[in-house]
Amino acid sequence: MKKALLVIDFQIMPFVWKDYGGKELYRSRELLGTVAELIGKARAADVPIYYFLHTETGESPRVEGSPLWQIHPEVAPLAHDHRIVKYHPDIFHGTELDRTLKQNRICNLVLCGIQTEYCVDTACRSAYFHGYETEVAMDGHSTFDSDELTAEQIICHHNTVLKAFAEIKQSGEIFF
Repeated sequence: MKKALLVIDFQIMPFVWKDYGGKELYRSRELLGTVAELIGKARAADVPIYYFLHTETGESPRVEGSPLWQIHPEVAPLAHDHRIVKYHPDIFHGTELDRTLKQNRICNLVLCGIQTEYCVDTACRSAYFHGYETEVAMDGHSTFDSDELTAEQIICHHNTVLKAFAEIKQSGEIFF
């Protein structure tokens, strides 16, 4: 079965949100290293990589083309990697992802990204309901503290809950 790596919303904005009055992305340095390793393994195995760019309209710093909307340079795509602009937490909603994956006979997905409880969770569930076998890198997604829970608690909770929809693995246990 063919695999693809899906890198969700690894844009500059979440990594610098703290500089704009927001919260700090949990374990951001470690996260960049983990995802860079996954990307390296996927490239070494000639596995396609799909980058998703969460996009907003109006006065948002995530307006398409703005500096903070860009993919973080430490995990930047190469020319042959796929870039998909999305306007919803669901990577399938309003995009050509499902059609593209099926055209390329890709049945297995590996997910990593930001934000655990929003786009990563939604992508995982949607992939399941679209019929894909999915692996989530349990150390390859992150979020921010909420008013009720720490980011660590949110990540731990989702790594448990998402077992109903995917295999949850350490990034070192994921192979392409």
